[in-house]
Amino acid sequence: MSVSEPAEVSARLTLPRLGYGAANVGNLFRALSDEESWGILEAAWESGIRYFDTAPHYGLGLSERRLGAFLQTKPRDEYVLSTKVGRLLRPNPDHDGGLDTANDFHVPDDLRREWDFSADGIRRSLDESRERLGIERIDLVYLHDPERHDLDLALAEALPALEQVRAGGEVSAIGVGSMVSDALAASVRSADLDLIMVAGRYTLLEQPAAEDVLPACRETGTGIVAASVFNSGLLASNEPRRDGRYEYGQLPDELWERLLRIAAVCAAHDVPVPAAAIQYPLQSDVVRSVVVGGSRAAQLRQNAEYAARDIPSALWEELAAEGLIPA
Repeated sequence: MSVSEPAEVSARLTLPRLGYGAANVGNLFRALSDEESWGILEAAWESGIRYFDTAPHYGLGLSERRLGAFLQTKPRDEYVLSTKVGRLLRPNPDHDGGLDTANDFHVPDDLRREWDFSADGIRRSLDESRERLGIERIDLVYLHDPERHDLDLALAEALPALEQVRAGGEVSAIGVGSMVSDALAASVRSADLDLIMVAGRYTLLEQPAAEDVLPACRETGTGIVAASVFNSGLLASNEPRRDGRYEYGQLPDELWERLLRIAAVCAAHDVPVPAAAIQYPLQSDVVRSVVVGGSRAAQLRQNAEYAARDIPSALWEELAAEGLIPA
């Protein structure tokens, strides 16, 4: 597939098939210089990527600032931009020179995140993101991790507020981003969403979202953006590692055995595991785009090549026959 191949989400938004998730340029896991971050974003652009996703949460606003500075140099009509709402950034009175490593970001913790799912909070978040980005038009906005604060409040207040923002023409599309299937399914059934970002719950390695989220999306006409498709890096190479990180702990034995079997099938079809990982979600009729991260320019170029690689249908057929993906 072409990385910029469009998928229509609504009459007002067309989403490229491959996007870049800009958490890494917010210094996720390690510090990057402005020059390194610019090089990563330039590599994404040169590789044909035209969808960029960020959030205030990523590096306490650093990701938005860096991404915005880069995109200001590009024609506005040539890319799609999304960010997230739900967390406001406010001065941290307890800042003592430390870093935000408790949230895995290597940035000064001179700001803190404050949850706000009210209509005013949603609008303030969007306005403050525009200011950090330096870009007035944000195409798509997601409510970020609603279950980590108050899912009921999100359904009752935040999502209706997003619907009002869209109705007013401030954004073209709205959605929810989460790694919890229950929260995603509840959101899809409770509001008129264009998209949801499913993080790590619909991947080549595991597909819990197939049980409830995908059926809900089919019923409501909601599209999916698949994120974290490498499962914390487990699917990012052809050589599985037993000590690989799985979310917040060790890789369970059951998933390790599954990973080995998937790698063997990919090898038999001469398909790199990361290429299969990127393209697998797009086999679903409700998945519109896949968003990948990356903290090095070479990673972005390689991921774009993987996304464009021809993969034989026989690979998916054998994985399904082996019970490794849903038939």
